[in-house]
Amino acid sequence: MALKPWREIAEPHSDVREGKFQQAEFAADLSRVHAGTANAEYQNPALFFQRTFITEGMRLLLDSVVKRLAGQGGDPVIQLQTAFGGGKTHTMLAVYHLAKGEAPASDLQGVPAILDAAGVTELPKARIAVLDGIKSSPNQPVVKDGQDGIRTTVRTLWGDLAWQLGGAESYALVADADASGTSPGKDVLADLLARYAPCVILIDELVAYVRQFEEGKALTGGTFDSNLSFVQALTEALKAVPTAVLLASLPESAKEAGSQRGEKALASLSHYFGRIQALWKPVATEEAFEIVRRRLFSNINDKLAMESVCRSFADYYIENRDDFPQETQDSKYLERLTHAYPIHPEVFDRLYEDWSTLDNFQRTRGVLKLMAKVIHRLWKDGNNDPLIMPGSFPLMDADTLNEVLYYLPQGWTPVIERDVDGERSETWEIENKDTRFGSVQACRRAARAIFLGSAPSTANQGVRGLELERVILGVAQPGQQPNLFKDALRRLGDRLHYLNAANNRFWLDTRPNLRREMEERKRRFQDKEDVFPAIRERVQRSFASGVFGGIHIFTGSGDVPDDWALRLVVLPPDAAFSKSGQSLAIDRATEILKKRGDQPRFKQNRLIFVAADYDSVSRLKDHVRSHLAWRSIVGDYKDNRIVLDNLMAKQAQASLDQAEETARRMIRETYKWLVAPVQEARPGKGLSEVKWEHFPLNPGAQNWSQEIERVLKENELLISEWAPIHLAKVLKDWFWKDDAKDTSALNVWQQSCQQLYLPRLKDDAVFQTTMGAGADSREFFGFAQGKEPDGDKVRYVGFSYGKRTSLIMDSSLLLIEPLAAAAYMESLRAAEEASRASAANAEGSATTVLVTGDGKTPPRVEDSGQSGTSTGSGASSAKKQFYASIDLDPIQAKRQFADVVDEVVQQFTLRPGVKVRIAIEIQAESPTGFDDGLQRAVKENCNVLKFKSAEFEAGE
Repeated sequence: MALKPWREIAEPHSDVREGKFQQAEFAADLSRVHAGTANAEYQNPALFFQRTFITEGMRLLLDSVVKRLAGQGGDPVIQLQTAFGGGKTHTMLAVYHLAKGEAPASDLQGVPAILDAAGVTELPKARIAVLDGIKSSPNQPVVKDGQDGIRTTVRTLWGDLAWQLGGAESYALVADADASGTSPGKDVLADLLARYAPCVILIDELVAYVRQFEEGKALTGGTFDSNLSFVQALTEALKAVPTAVLLASLPESAKEAGSQRGEKALASLSHYFGRIQALWKPVATEEAFEIVRRRLFSNINDKLAMESVCRSFADYYIENRDDFPQETQDSKYLERLTHAYPIHPEVFDRLYEDWSTLDNFQRTRGVLKLMAKVIHRLWKDGNNDPLIMPGSFPLMDADTLNEVLYYLPQGWTPVIERDVDGERSETWEIENKDTRFGSVQACRRAARAIFLGSAPSTANQGVRGLELERVILGVAQPGQQPNLFKDALRRLGDRLHYLNAANNRFWLDTRPNLRREMEERKRRFQDKEDVFPAIRERVQRSFASGVFGGIHIFTGSGDVPDDWALRLVVLPPDAAFSKSGQSLAIDRATEILKKRGDQPRFKQNRLIFVAADYDSVSRLKDHVRSHLAWRSIVGDYKDNRIVLDNLMAKQAQASLDQAEETARRMIRETYKWLVAPVQEARPGKGLSEVKWEHFPLNPGAQNWSQEIERVLKENELLISEWAPIHLAKVLKDWFWKDDAKDTSALNVWQQSCQQLYLPRLKDDAVFQTTMGAGADSREFFGFAQGKEPDGDKVRYVGFSYGKRTSLIMDSSLLLIEPLAAAAYMESLRAAEEASRASAANAEGSATTVLVTGDGKTPPRVEDSGQSGTSTGSGASSAKKQFYASIDLDPIQAKRQFADVVDEVVQQFTLRPGVKVRIAIEIQAESPTGFDDGLQRAVKENCNVLKFKSAEFEAGE
């Protein structure tokens, strides 16, 4: 249910509503009322009490005055000692109208209850004397006209007091004292008061009068000491007259007293009043609610609607207890909402607790003046908020802005215009771009609330700023999510130049925060020279090698090796991927795929690409620039190149940490596309053009390398486990032909690295594992370690079919089509059976014995390894080790090394129990030296091939 706006429930007074009020109208002037020249709201007793809320303190004071005037007790002297703007004069006016009796008590709102409580049925009219310390001059006598036409010159306060009580007749009692400037005695004053009782003496701004007297110097108004003696005598005389009462106002602080003489006067007067007075402080903060409402609003039109609004706010605070101050959870907060309506209590708390600390901000008058302008503008603009809150303050309004600036030191205008309110402010710009904030003015309201709660603070305060809970209290309304305003505060923290935040507190300052410095430094950093290297460094830190033999970040095509290792290529931000339209990532990836520098690339199926998202690149670059800027600020501070206070230094470090985390997160969010080249091919139908498949990466994955590996495997872009049946199908489709029933295993592996239409294997170990898994089956393929012609047929060397065998992955290893392997096995079996039959026939027919030249029978081969008794130099022990070395031609090394393996190494490896170790030593020299590109390529390849050592030396 939508809450009724305050403007439909509470109607401002016409002068507030129409903006016709004057600042002076909020200032009660006791002398003007006494002279009959004040505004109607102060001059007319009925109207005055209608717009005056009788606070608890005022009620007690009026009760004491009523009893005193009725002769029923009460305090003879009451001192009103409050802060600037604390309501002293207003309280005196209440006593003035009550005692003067110009209007019946029944017409004075709130007064009948006071008379009833005091047990007074009818209050006698009292004579009233008003002594105004600002209006009176200590060295300028005043001429009074008497009833008989005789003019009398009045010089002192006691002369003025006597004249006001009884004219020339009463003045005669103190005429000599007035003429000489000496204080009349206590008895004379007591006689004076008794003659004209009941009477009320109201003394306002007494310190302002007395501080004008210089010590040892006499003026027409007497001396400093004579005036103090008068005060002492008067207070003593009042005790002797049961129907006379004195109210005197004194400032609360020495600062309000003014000069050193003022401070001395305040101390002396406080001493004399303190001997007999009843100290009273008129206005409590809670009572200010009703005071302001009475003066600014005429009436509440719909009390049920008002109660509904207040109840909704109270329930809202309880429902979201973790987001608001603890005080809002108390049932008394509902009472505060009701008493302050239509103004939110937080407005009063900020004005009375924070703004009243300013030297020239009067507690009551200042609040009235400011709120009158706020209400006028909100009424004029048709504001529909249910309550007038700190976030409602129309600081873009010139009158309101000037009013708040009046109380603040210089320098706040640019703060408000840039960071808080106005069409050119950052808050407006953010809300115009983000409707989530703009729909509720979240940024402007939050900035206004922070301003209201922090502008009066000073830099040397121990704890500065407004707590997060109080900011939310000043802006959030029932039906709105507090988290929306928290998001707005985070956005403001990133954008505003004068907003500071620390320990969950927020404040505005006239000094720019470090953000302005950061923004200026951001503009120094260029994409190619600064931003891209910083991104590259962070991407590098994010990767572990994992399944990849090499990870190449922002690398040109010439520096990506063309070898058998699986390689991941991360494209730079200026080659971003876009699902719609032309994609620079595809163009750059195609360039790397086709060529390595100026040379064609052959192992194209060993490349996988990761690309940035086109729509996110600009934000990534901005965040990285911010991080670079914060890093330079912190670095300059640590190197003493800039000066920061402790708080700013902590903020700079915190901002750097936050920027680091944001940049890291943005890199993951930006580099979200895995791009892989594929070709479709069907035997006999040719190859399609290279196509690029793209797959999103999860930016929230903990391990980036594992996430890439997961996407590759799930989409069959990389095979780490391969079934023999799939290898057999690839062999059948692409390698075994009608006239070629075998193919080189090494060639199959190499072709899978080169051709995009073949499966992309993780490495050669996967290929060898697949061959080994299919070795003991006769369904997939047979093996041979080579073949040679045997007449018109082919003889397979090291043939194996349907049984597990040790495979050596070299150029001689053959994969044989299963039917051909079965036929060859059958031919071997038939040949073996024929050989056995022939041997059996030969043994049955004859035996041939070979005799050596000395007539002895030579030893059998089987016995050659047996030890026996032998004599002479021909005897030798068994050979258990073999060493050999060979120099290979660098140009023909590949072929020569294959021959060495086939002809020598396999002689050992095919025998059980033989351990073979092969070491390769490579030396290369160049009279001109090796360039960086060659060194980098050789080192990367050596790392991939797991060389124990590989170093370049300067040489001699």
